[in-house]
Amino acid sequence: MRLYKPKLQEKLEEAFKAVGPVVCIVLLLCFSIAPVSLGIVMEFLAGAVFLVAGMMFFTLGAEISMTPMGEKVGSSMTKSRKLWVMVVLGFILGFVITVSEPDLQVLAGQVPSIPSAALILSVACGVGFFLVIALVRMLAGIPLAPMLIVCYAAVMGLAFLVPGDFLAVAFDSGGVTTGPMTVPFIMAMGVGISSVRNDTHAADDSFGLVSLCSVGPVLAVLLLGIIFRPAGGGYAAAEHVEAADSVVLRQMFASSIPRCMGEIALSMLPVLAFFAVFQIISLKMDRRALGRILVGLSYTYVGLVVFLTGANVGFMPAGSFLGETLAGLKARWIIVPVGMVIGYFIVLAEPAVYVLMKQVEELTDGAVSGTAMKLSLSVGVACSVGLAMTRVLTGISILWFVIPGYALALFLTFASPKIFTAIAFDSGGVASGPMTAAFLLPFAMGACQAAGGSLARDAFGVVAMVAMTPLITIQVLGLIYQMQTRRGTADIRPGQALREPEPYGDYDIIEL
Repeated sequence: MRLYKPKLQEKLEEAFKAVGPVVCIVLLLCFSIAPVSLGIVMEFLAGAVFLVAGMMFFTLGAEISMTPMGEKVGSSMTKSRKLWVMVVLGFILGFVITVSEPDLQVLAGQVPSIPSAALILSVACGVGFFLVIALVRMLAGIPLAPMLIVCYAAVMGLAFLVPGDFLAVAFDSGGVTTGPMTVPFIMAMGVGISSVRNDTHAADDSFGLVSLCSVGPVLAVLLLGIIFRPAGGGYAAAEHVEAADSVVLRQMFASSIPRCMGEIALSMLPVLAFFAVFQIISLKMDRRALGRILVGLSYTYVGLVVFLTGANVGFMPAGSFLGETLAGLKARWIIVPVGMVIGYFIVLAEPAVYVLMKQVEELTDGAVSGTAMKLSLSVGVACSVGLAMTRVLTGISILWFVIPGYALALFLTFASPKIFTAIAFDSGGVASGPMTAAFLLPFAMGACQAAGGSLARDAFGVVAMVAMTPLITIQVLGLIYQMQTRRGTADIRPGQALREPEPYGDYDIIEL
C-alpha cells in the first residue's frame, strides 16, 4: 500500500477533477430551477463520494494489472504463429468477457419480449466473432476504415427490418458490452499484438479492437430481433427508494455493496481464468510480476465495487428525478442545454476513458495529448446528450440521427489519419460506460415520463447516441492535427504515429 501511495494521491486528484464538475452542476440545478427532495440530494452526495473513491482504486488497478495482462496475452497469442489458435482463443475470450459484463445483464433483464439467455448469448457470440475478425485484421494489416464501412452498412440495412421499439435495444447493446472490465483488457491486448509486428503501421493497427467488438452486438441483436420478431420489446422503469433519513441511506448502500461484490467477482473470474491458463502454458511470469498483477487486480475489484455502488444507489435516482423535474417545467426545452452541459463533464467520470487516454498518450509518445482527447470526447458526448434530449421531447426516430451520424463518421475515415480513425471508433465504446447507464439513461427516462413519451422509442438509445458522436469529434481532431503537421507545428511528421526515439545519453539508466 505504501508503495502505491503517490499513485493513489495522483488518481484521487484525477477523480476529484472528473466527478467534481458533475456534482456542482447537479447541486446548482437542485437548489435553483429543479428542486428535488433532500433524500435524493443525500443519496447523490454519498454516491459522489463512492464514485471518487472507486475511480481512484480502479484507474490504479487497471494501470498495474489489466493493462500488463492484456499486453502479455496479446503478444503471447501472436508469437504462437498459429492462426487457428488465435481464432479459437479470441472467440472464447470475447465470449466469456461479454457474458459476465454487468451492464449486459441489466440490459437483458429490461427486454421482456426476448428471453434474457437468448439475448446475452447472441451478444456474446457477436463480440467473440468480431474480436476474431479484429485480430485477423491486425495480423494481416487490413485497413480498418473499409471494414467499418461494410459493417455499418449491414447495420443500417438490418435496422429497417426490425420493429421500432427494438431498435434502441440493438444500438444500446453495442455500448453496454464495452464496459469497464472489457475495455482495458481488450485494448491492452491490441497493444500486445501490435508489439510483435515490427512494420510501420503496427501502431495504427493497435487500436480498433473495441470498435469492431462494438459492431458485433448490434448486428447480433438486430438479427435476433428479425428472428424473434419481438412486439414492444421495451424497457421497464426502475423503482427507486428515497432515503428518509441517514440510517436508511446507510442501509441502502450497505445492501447494495454485497450485490455489486458478487457481480464484479463474476465479471473478473473469466478474465482471471483465461490469464491463469496462459500463465501456466505460455507466459510463466516470475513471482514478483505475478504479485504486482494480483495487487492491481485487488485494486481493480475494490474500485469497481465502490464505483458501481455509488453509481447505482446515488446517481441513478438523482438522474431520474432531475430529468423528470426539468422536463416538467413550462420551458421544458431547457433540458437540452442542461443535458449538454452535464454530458460535457460526465464523460470524464467514466473509468475506462482514462485507460484509453493513457494508452493513446503512451503509444503516440505524447503526440496526441490527453487534454485534446478529453476535449474531443466531452464535446462529442455533449452533442449526443443534446440530440438525445431532443428525441425525448419530440419523439423523432433514432434512425434520423444514427444514419447521418455514422455516415459522416465513415466519410471522415477517408480524410482523417488512420490512427485517429481507430482511436475514434474505439472511443465511442469507451465513452458509453457505467456513468451513461447510471445517470444519463435515468435522466432521459425521467424526462420522457414527464413529457409523456414512449420509454422504448424515445428515452432509450441515449447509450447509442453517446457512442456515436465521439467518432466524429475525434476524427475532426485528427484533421486538425494533420493540418498542424503540414504546417510544421505538430510533434511528428505526416504518416507517422510515433515520434522517433531520442538517443540515450551516457548517464541515462536503461530498463530492460
